[in-house]
Amino acid sequence: MATWHCVKQCGACCNLDPADRPDIEDYLSPAELELYFSMVGENGWCINYDRVTRECRIYPDRPRFCRVEPAIFQEMYSIFPEELNDFAIECCQQQISGVYGDRSLEMLRFEQATKD
Repeated sequence: MATWHCVKQCGACCNLDPADRPDIEDYLSPAELELYFSMVGENGWCINYDRVTRECRIYPDRPRFCRVEPAIFQEMYSIFPEELNDFAIECCQQQISGVYGDRSLEMLRFEQATKD
């Protein structure tokens, strides 16, 4: 079974383009939605994502909706902790594919990181 891992210097989830997330209002509170939209910068990338170092500038203090944690995913998406691994893998695969492509270096790195 594959195990989810965040891959450093990927940043696919930092592409916040609201057009790519049409159901965002279903799982963010009004205050979170306002924060989310305030973070969307040039070409849909998060204003806190450093595209040179490919790292988040506010990682320790990132918003709740940027965290992959069981309690958060249960509250936001009704995903139970035992389902989180598979759900997170699928989400990352979709996001990486949409941002970088199915055969990108980022996808290859993610696939390698999630292998057991």
